[in-house]
Amino acid sequence: MSASTTAGRAPRATRAPLDDEDVRSFEASGGDWDEIAAEAAELGEERIVVNMGPQHPSTHGVLRLMLEIDGETVTEARCGVGYLHTGIEKNMEFRTWTQGVTFCTRMDYLAPFFQETAFCLGVERLLGVADDVPERAQVIRVLLMELNRIASHLVCLGTGGNEMGATTVMTISFTAREEILRIFEMITGLRMNHAFVRPGGVAQDVPSGLSEEFRRVEVEVRKYIKQLSDLLLANPIFKARLVGTGHLNLAGCMALGITGPVLRSAGLPYDVRKASPYCGYETYDFDVPTSTDADCYARVVLRIEECYQSLRIAQQCIERLEKTTGDPVMIADKKIAWPAQLAIGTDGMGNSPDHIKDIMGTSMEALIHHFKLVTEGFRVPAGQVFQTVEHPRGELGAHLVSDGGTRPYRAHFRDPSFNNLQAVAIMCEGGQIADVVVAVASLDPVLGGVDR
Repeated sequence: MSASTTAGRAPRATRAPLDDEDVRSFEASGGDWDEIAAEAAELGEERIVVNMGPQHPSTHGVLRLMLEIDGETVTEARCGVGYLHTGIEKNMEFRTWTQGVTFCTRMDYLAPFFQETAFCLGVERLLGVADDVPERAQVIRVLLMELNRIASHLVCLGTGGNEMGATTVMTISFTAREEILRIFEMITGLRMNHAFVRPGGVAQDVPSGLSEEFRRVEVEVRKYIKQLSDLLLANPIFKARLVGTGHLNLAGCMALGITGPVLRSAGLPYDVRKASPYCGYETYDFDVPTSTDADCYARVVLRIEECYQSLRIAQQCIERLEKTTGDPVMIADKKIAWPAQLAIGTDGMGNSPDHIKDIMGTSMEALIHHFKLVTEGFRVPAGQVFQTVEHPRGELGAHLVSDGGTRPYRAHFRDPSFNNLQAVAIMCEGGQIADVVVAVASLDPVLGGVDR
């Protein structure tokens, strides 16, 4: 027997000569391949083990898939994660509560605003100021999250199409995403890793001209989403690849803790925005699309429909922002609030000289307070909280523990990609190797969130 691989160096197990049956020698290298080879030797069967990833172009970055195959049929599938471990959760224990935002925004790098918001909502609950956050700040959070949901889904559709050989799908998706990233850059100064949502509100108010820019972008994004729908949903090749592939019914989703579009494709309309509203989502008008087909095709349809629903919510946010111009975007308690009414410098980065002069010229006490607030941070009462939000990939949870100090005692996140990857085995085993790529793409895992 032998264990071999088509990607990367192949660990190989070799059997001793047949004339000496009592002595068997096996050599294996490369992580857990020795266990796989030993198991194959005990069974006395010849198996082929394919190591797909962690550098395979169809595994969403650094995901490792260990596939046992019989011909073209996958008989066993396992996930290997940890190749993108960053130690974000541990690092957050050594930074102030506000600085923690700069870490968690980098976890799922395609959906940074969701991690920022979940973390800040948790901190605000620990502080007991959840009801004191200005309405305008909550509206800005919702606007950014819904636009981020569209951008994330577009990456899912684009990379998934590219992995199946449709480069045009990727170019359309990424062109549409660029329009949304321009909005992000206009509001936060960055395209990703924003650290814009802060405990108590947001870093600064939205700039003038946002409404006009949003309406321009909305038209463009709708046009590109319509192109994707026309290109994909009625395409016989696309449907042949996706319909009936990666089937995961509702019982399987519930058993594995699967959430998000994958769960809703099985028929359950569970959405945290409806089940446990936050940031005022109960006041917005939107629908939660579902399907009962429970396959890869249904997940594509749902993500496209969710993009339209997010645009619907974003329109309502813009209307509310227009009505609340000039309202505060940071909590009034100066023991918590970082200066939020910032004036950006002429180069688009950093504070303007006028803003710095205002801070330093107000009074010596104000300057000292500002310095201590930024360097030491505020104290959070001892306790723990679990805050969830509806992430593009499912339910994102932030578990925060405070010992009464200026830093988290523990910060842990329930990332939806990590839980959803449990479904790889049940979705892929019994199918073809080519279907593995489709099934994994329909889960839309982001390994930055998985490994943290």
